[in-house]
Amino acid sequence: MARAMFEPIFKNIFPFWNEISETDRNYICQNTYALTYRKGTTVHNGNEFSGVFFVRKGSLRVYILSEEGKEITLYRLHEGNFCMLSASCVLQTVTFDVFVDAEEDCECYVVDGGAYSSVAENNPNIKIFTLETAISRFSDVMWVMQQILFMSIDKRLAIFLIDESARIGSDRIELTHEQIAKYIGSA
Repeated sequence: MARAMFEPIFKNIFPFWNEISETDRNYICQNTYALTYRKGTTVHNGNEFSGVFFVRKGSLRVYILSEEGKEITLYRLHEGNFCMLSASCVLQTVTFDVFVDAEEDCECYVVDGGAYSSVAENNPNIKIFTLETAISRFSDVMWVMQQILFMSIDKRLAIFLIDESARIGSDRIELTHEQIAKYIGSA
């Protein structure tokens, strides 16, 4: 049943899907879960192992948290995006804790990180896909760090508002000051 549910989705989102064995495809499908998260729910708290997230619907915020409780949003995940940084067993070189919150009601597919990692061990195409996805996210993180370190708050705010308006397709952005502060790293 799991394979019938997830395989059509994975054929579209994983470029390596048709290149791995039937056994591996079945194993990934059997270790994938459809989960829903309510707005405001902590999806990953930095300590526990989660897995590889695929956002089917909704939006997640990936961030780091200082000992003093300050947050910096690293990036946001929207429909069709992946998150692998919360699965430390997939990317062993990630040595910092990331947190993931649901920004709005979300539907996600979560592939167990251990299962994904196990299949990736014998499949270079999965490793390449995983690294390319991580590099893309790392680029997002570097852009955030560059903004925080070298741009004034008013410039970061302007960039955020323009980007958010383009993302939602509207000039009306319904976010609180606190939410915007978290997104631009001034909270």
